[in-house]
Amino acid sequence: MSDGLAPRLAAARVLDAVLHRGRSLKAEFASALPALDDPRDRALVEAICFAVLRERVRYAAALEAWVSKPLGKRDDPLRALLYAGFAQLEALRLPAHAALDATVEAARAMGRPHQAGMVNALLRRAQREGVPAADPALTWPDWLRERVRRDWPNDADAILAASAVAAPLWLRVNRRRGDRDAYAQRLREVGIAFDAATALPIALPDAIRLDASLAVRDLPDFDAGAVSVQDGAAQAVADALALAPSIILPHARVLDACAAPGGKAAHLLEREPTLRLTALDIDARRLRRTRETLARVDAGVEAVVALHAADAADLPAWWGTESQTGEPFDAVLIDAPCSATGIVRRQPDILLHRRPSDLDALVATQARLLDALWPTLAPGGVLLYATCSILREENAGQIDAFLARTPDAVVEPLPETFGRVDGPGRQRLPGDDGMDGFFYARLRKAIA
Repeated sequence: MSDGLAPRLAAARVLDAVLHRGRSLKAEFASALPALDDPRDRALVEAICFAVLRERVRYAAALEAWVSKPLGKRDDPLRALLYAGFAQLEALRLPAHAALDATVEAARAMGRPHQAGMVNALLRRAQREGVPAADPALTWPDWLRERVRRDWPNDADAILAASAVAAPLWLRVNRRRGDRDAYAQRLREVGIAFDAATALPIALPDAIRLDASLAVRDLPDFDAGAVSVQDGAAQAVADALALAPSIILPHARVLDACAAPGGKAAHLLEREPTLRLTALDIDARRLRRTRETLARVDAGVEAVVALHAADAADLPAWWGTESQTGEPFDAVLIDAPCSATGIVRRQPDILLHRRPSDLDALVATQARLLDALWPTLAPGGVLLYATCSILREENAGQIDAFLARTPDAVVEPLPETFGRVDGPGRQRLPGDDGMDGFFYARLRKAIA
């Protein structure tokens, strides 16, 4: 197979599965990328797919306007390939001759030699005229876009625009291996640029932001656990738990109720290695990733009380086991399953898959987790509820309803570094300080 053909074919196959067959982008990457030996090819496939999913409305409109006869269902693979071609020319700005030649050759390799001429003509038109602009809001399904406008009438346009662009790369320095300044110097030594003058919020002492993305293999000492990739908004979870009066003390018992893939659990253990941490996730395969994450950063897997593949709300399945004898926790973290509407810029296929019924089910699950886990918290302990959602039904509204039915739950207001006030918590919107959309609410259990 000639140079450049394999990644174009792989990108087209991934996009066809995601756009036309309802598949998850993450799942498709997991099967497609390992088949490519060259890491540059894997990076190209990822870049093409992300660009297409962010700009699919524009590319669909251009294709509809430029072809005399609309492509049918049987042409879905070709449609995906054409979108990949548009992305190479327009979003990635690859050399036109390479993008054109390899994409046309990919059409032939897909068994469509009779359509190779059309592919060539359409890509040359895109090169010549550019792809017409389109409103980024149109990538959102109507019902979800209206909920964003209802919840954030003054910020909706900014939310939708921020969700359509690539996010910066945030790093979390493992303070057990050195501080942020020392790792910043390592980046300088290997020629990785970052904005040293960026004013990071004071609640992110372990964070470095790179405005240009790169593969983790290129980060100094990544495999050795010196640094992890984690958005600043997600890093702030550890800071919210560590606020005075702190419960993140030596040997404190902490529950991470929805732990996979383990980034927040690792961060907590990097901060305080003696924590007696229980990490749960309902998905056993994802829980294995948590163990791998903790091992990579040397976060003291041996110090973790237990990793359980269990429904956190089903207490007899884990809290009554030999290792969990019903001893209450000093802190409970619920990084709840949610609509993920705050991380669309990182997972653009969310907009293809989300349905109104999904939101109803998620809100019910969040309430179930809150009610079930509150009794596991010791009097005087702290529960931190967090989501990567921007929808009030999942966030401020969810916590308001919990407070109304839970008399011993007391709100502890978070400082402004966690975002804007929204009811009993703080909401960060996509793009605020370069971070993802995130909600935080900190609740303390009253002492009788």
